[in-house]
Amino acid sequence: LAFITQTTLSVDDTAAIVAALQARFPAIVGPAKEDICYATSNRQAAVHDMASEVDVMLVIGSANSSNTVRLADLAEQMGKPAYRIDDETEIDPAWVADATTVGITSGASAPESLVERVCDWFRERGEVTVRPFAQVDEGVRFMPPTELRLALAQAARS
Repeated sequence: LAFITQTTLSVDDTAAIVAALQARFPAIVGPAKEDICYATSNRQAAVHDMASEVDVMLVIGSANSSNTVRLADLAEQMGKPAYRIDDETEIDPAWVADATTVGITSGASAPESLVERVCDWFRERGEVTVRPFAQVDEGVRFMPPTELRLALAQAARS
């Protein structure tokens, strides 16, 4: 018996589901914890830490992105108002009118350019200083499968 999970599921939700499966089926086999998308894990940890330092959270990403929705849910669970937006055109100034500090994060598939555009929205109003909350190295390198590496090495020798 084995299980797999969607890599963009919440780390916490995945852990609870896996624990329930393991309690019911002690011999069940599953993937390594590292198989949960590193970007998803990093962003969830950042939102968890950032929530104590902000008044409101903006989460950039698609409404059908499970990890984007989860980031907004997590901020709300931490007691912060959170708004999921596709881009800067969806920001309601009323959301941030009384905020001293606004947290900005994005789902794993949202391009960095969207984050910059949201930051620019604030800069254009001259209301804020934009600073990174945390620097997490997402320079993960994915190696080609062994068979492909061997074939490439053999081709290079020929």
